[in-house]
Amino acid sequence: MHGVVLHGHFYQPPREHPWLEQVERETSAFPDPDWNARITRECYTPLAAMPLLDADDRVERVINAYAHMSFNIGPTLLEWLEREAPATWEAMRAGDAASVRRHGGHGNAIATPYHHIILPLASRRDKITEVRWGIADFRRRFGREPEGFWLPECAVDEETLEVLALEGIRFTILAPWQVAEQDPHGLPLAWDAGGGRSIILCAYDGSLAGDVAFGQLVNDDFALAQRIAARAAHAGNDATTLSFLATDGETFGHHHRKGAETLVRALARVSREPRLHLTNLAAWIAAHPPQRDAILQAPSAWSCAHGVGRWSRDCGCKANASAPTSQAWRTPLREAMNTLAALAHGHFEREGTALFGDDPWVVRDAYGAVVGLDGEASAEWVRARLASADGDLVAARTLLELERAVLRCFTSCAWFFDDAAGLEVIQVLRYAAYVLALSGRSTQWLPPFLSALAPARSNHGARESAADLFMRSVVPHLSPTARVAAGAVVRAHIEGAPLPQQRRIGALDVAVSHDEVAVVHRRTGRTTSWRTDRLSAGGVTLCGGPHGATSRLTLSTRDLAQADALAIAAQHATGSLTSTEPAEATVASATP
Repeated sequence: MHGVVLHGHFYQPPREHPWLEQVERETSAFPDPDWNARITRECYTPLAAMPLLDADDRVERVINAYAHMSFNIGPTLLEWLEREAPATWEAMRAGDAASVRRHGGHGNAIATPYHHIILPLASRRDKITEVRWGIADFRRRFGREPEGFWLPECAVDEETLEVLALEGIRFTILAPWQVAEQDPHGLPLAWDAGGGRSIILCAYDGSLAGDVAFGQLVNDDFALAQRIAARAAHAGNDATTLSFLATDGETFGHHHRKGAETLVRALARVSREPRLHLTNLAAWIAAHPPQRDAILQAPSAWSCAHGVGRWSRDCGCKANASAPTSQAWRTPLREAMNTLAALAHGHFEREGTALFGDDPWVVRDAYGAVVGLDGEASAEWVRARLASADGDLVAARTLLELERAVLRCFTSCAWFFDDAAGLEVIQVLRYAAYVLALSGRSTQWLPPFLSALAPARSNHGARESAADLFMRSVVPHLSPTARVAAGAVVRAHIEGAPLPQQRRIGALDVAVSHDEVAVVHRRTGRTTSWRTDRLSAGGVTLCGGPHGATSRLTLSTRDLAQADALAIAAQHATGSLTSTEPAEATVASATP
């Protein structure tokens, strides 16, 4: 038997505004409004319905590649796809369902941690939560238990594998250099996880993956199919071999413009070869259990030659190898996030014990079942876990949202690139600000956080520290609810529609009446209300709000008239705001 598995790791870092949960306009993604939208247009959607042409360039059939390739999708990306590109998400789910039927109950999709964090650098508790959230989200979305699990950056250590095995995961994917002795025929290996448990390690073909991701194979379907078939051709008819390619899914259409078309054509070529069996890892392992044991190289990752140094220190790995830049900032950035996380976890344990009972961490682990759901559904779930019927539901939901925000602070992309002032760093700093906001403890927590952050310095200009960057570029975006409220009031008057009006802006529900505006955060249930004292051509004055504060915001009428609905509330406001608000597709073809 000569098996063939092609795996795509689909992922984008969370780009949403932490409070609004909407991706703000990114001009570098032009002509699309943001990079999620652009990559979806270039890659995710074409793979869902790629025309396969005949010799006369006529459409022979349309292929849903997700029905024929192994894949994982980051849950934070799935949150966005479900909301902004539902047809593409449905095609992914339909593709997996088709593969389950084709492969005797073994589907193409595998699970992944909810957040793209480097698990070997996480505590055991955070490992368990991330794995359980990933499994719960997979179960809810795909309607079955996951057999496989993708590790972000393939980063692994012994404890990570132990956690996977304890949670019932059968296999994971690694780079070939993460296993000391590979099987000569590319077959998976078994690793002893202790306690009578084991997990299967599937090492992909590193040479093949490199030539696809960084070479020309992705532009030549004939050459790609030939390389995929090469292992079987060299092994002979009596051998059992597995040709296994794993790479970033964005390779096919985003990184390489013709990549999606090449992939589908290559899949079609492989499926026509009688000696080759196009399958997925779960089905292959069920039919061919490992015969050899694995020796793990750990800690290790697929994109760092120094263990997992790329996400914790100046190990030498960087995006621009020729640039004379230092990555010494990585260590203080991680230390700052660890400092904030320790404060948040202590707060969660103290407050959560009173609200949930003896072990709030059990509730945090189980929260993965609803973390991606609408606010009302998650609210009922949290209510059912309060220790007493009169428990503070808003406080309980805020604590769980605090923990979600803490985990997002460790998104791996912040450490991957070359500068402490990069967009990816700014994004995790915004999540840190959100943690401070939700905690209500910003006065106490901000000084130690900034102190730990200060040594992280940019390589450019005046070598600004990440602490200065936080105060200059992140703090001004804190507490946007007053800005959203003001925008809603002005928009309601511009439109002239009868009052009261209700609108939804991402994670916020906004209600506007004749003299009052209220904003409800859908994840926490927290309501903030203002009285509208004055409305003029120049702007709106809101009175009240948290602690009786008066917030003043001036919005340009011209911007209001030109902006799309209430997007101006977060993106096109001008003037100043002062607030004491507490830091708070169908399966196109069965065969390719």
